[in-house]
Amino acid sequence: MLILNAEIDGRGPLDVRLKGSRIERIADRLAAEPREPTLDAGGGALLPGLHDHHIHVLALAAALRSVPCGPPDVRDRAALQAALRAAAEPLAPGAWLRGVGYHESIAGRLDRDALDALLPSVPLRVQHRSGALWMLNSAAIEALGPGARDAPEAAERDEHGRLTGRLFRLDGWLQSAIGAAAKPDLTAVGSRLAAFGVTGLTDATPGNDDATLSLFEDAVTRGALPQRVVMMGGPHLPEGQHGEVARGPLKILLDDVALPDFDDLSREVAQAHGAGRAVAFHCVTRTQLVFALTVLEAAGDRPGDRIEHAAIAPPDLLDLLRARGVTVVTQPNFIRERGDVYVSEVSADERPWLYRCRGFLDAGVPLAAGTDAPFGSPDPWLAMQAAVDRRSEAGLVLGEREGVSPERALAMFTTTPQSPGGRPRAVAAQAVADLCLLSVPWKRAREALSSHLVRATFRAGRLVP
Repeated sequence: MLILNAEIDGRGPLDVRLKGSRIERIADRLAAEPREPTLDAGGGALLPGLHDHHIHVLALAAALRSVPCGPPDVRDRAALQAALRAAAEPLAPGAWLRGVGYHESIAGRLDRDALDALLPSVPLRVQHRSGALWMLNSAAIEALGPGARDAPEAAERDEHGRLTGRLFRLDGWLQSAIGAAAKPDLTAVGSRLAAFGVTGLTDATPGNDDATLSLFEDAVTRGALPQRVVMMGGPHLPEGQHGEVARGPLKILLDDVALPDFDDLSREVAQAHGAGRAVAFHCVTRTQLVFALTVLEAAGDRPGDRIEHAAIAPPDLLDLLRARGVTVVTQPNFIRERGDVYVSEVSADERPWLYRCRGFLDAGVPLAAGTDAPFGSPDPWLAMQAAVDRRSEAGLVLGEREGVSPERALAMFTTTPQSPGGRPRAVAAQAVADLCLLSVPWKRAREALSSHLVRATFRAGRLVP
């Protein structure tokens, strides 16, 4: 394909020829070859395709088929009940209803009794927006049959031993108890991400295994998922056989109430490093961040080690982050999506250090970004804008000094998956033609970063439908 009249790095109009999977040539004027398709960019900015450095693809596919149970779609108990009852009406008898994105600001703490009051007759499971907790109503618990009687000790029970319906970090058990689900169709996820200009993603799900790897390879081969994929996962995740689906770091999930044995985890990290594999720690509290950095100090660090989220990173930890050589992969979209709740949930002395941007960069800590979808919006442009203005949905500013330029916000999504936070990829001759074309020049786009400006996405030289 020949792209005409594009702007590249503020220069233009320029013509860009794509041949095979790469950019063959960029020049002031190129003549179309016989039968060569052309696209007039009209002066729009041609950017490297975006890479979401932290996303959960299968959960996003499920969320697209689920009922939103939290902000911005639902903001109070009445709206939650209306949404659940409307979604339950067309269901066949015995079919389950799945809700996502719940937060206690909507209707307080949910358990089976609270959910029964909202929707008693349909098996219902609602996921907390953190992704760590499922809440089931009585109909759902009864639908599990013998599985409910065999629920693990970690399943919450009341003083009489009755299941409360609250299941913390029991996704695998719940899925097994419900019954094997059909292979999810990733077409809707791939199309939505492509519409945002996303040409690559790093799936950060800790439970990814060989079956998940096969599913991703099949989806990429068929074109259902038109993105390059890096997969995190457990210690036994195999190397992929597909050139565009690569194994990523060992994902280590930390919870304050159940931190793993320090020595055991240090050995596990050292073994991963010895096998040539980096590690990625989930850290959303100061405690988790200190624990992860201390483990890395004991086990030794390796290029490619990552801290996911670093949701709260006070100044006294920045030197430790730099010393360990880790990259932080943050989610500034949570400032926009959750900032109004953070004001009441997070102490005033910690709010300035929420999902930092400028502070990491000034301290010399490599920084990249992901959306954490579906636990955040999958639209990376919302994350970019939040990295710039630090505004919540209600307009509150959190960590004003943490704002970065639009160019730096874009760079957080245009570095390579192998080196997040490194040098942004460039639109240049012989580069892989993973591209995002905007409808306007960058000078206009930077004033309000929005996915509505994405006109076309190219992956490996092909226009993604």
